[in-house]
Amino acid sequence: MAKILVGSKNPVKITSVEEGFLKFFKDVEVIGIDVDSGVPDQPINNEIFKGAKNRALELKKKNELKNLEGDFFVGLEGGITEIHSKWFNYMVVYIIDNKDQTGISMSDHFELPKIIVEKLLNGGELGPVIDELIGDSNIKQKSGAIGFFTKDILNRKDLCRSGVITALIPFINKGLYFGE
Repeated sequence: MAKILVGSKNPVKITSVEEGFLKFFKDVEVIGIDVDSGVPDQPINNEIFKGAKNRALELKKKNELKNLEGDFFVGLEGGITEIHSKWFNYMVVYIIDNKDQTGISMSDHFELPKIIVEKLLNGGELGPVIDELIGDSNIKQKSGAIGFFTKDILNRKDLCRSGVITALIPFINKGLYFGE
């Protein structure tokens, strides 16, 4: 059994990690643990990668200090990046194993409207901004912004899960990536 620690208590992130790992591992145990990302609530550009990595590293430290017997440590961080004068939202997934081997990936990117980007660049966070726009609460633990924009054709779990699957590529192709 593979024991996976996830740097979040968000059920969407935990479920997407479990579903992603189950594509390659027969039996998994996934545990969500709150850890600090060390980046702002709305990460921009490289802060997204830094936040995901920080979460994974914090999990690995907790694992060693508390002898949690984890095999993989997964940090997920959503944020925005400007590409070709457009702003895109996506999730970064950073996975570390017990041998300090890493797999890093990004989910699908989707363009955000200017009115939302302006709020984010002025200190807002995407989840609460979408909550306010649609009159809902805690959308980031539901279908997410992508669910709103795609009319629930895609949801946040879909984006996280695909990021987890692609971040696992080095671990399922160890010879190519790690020389094993």
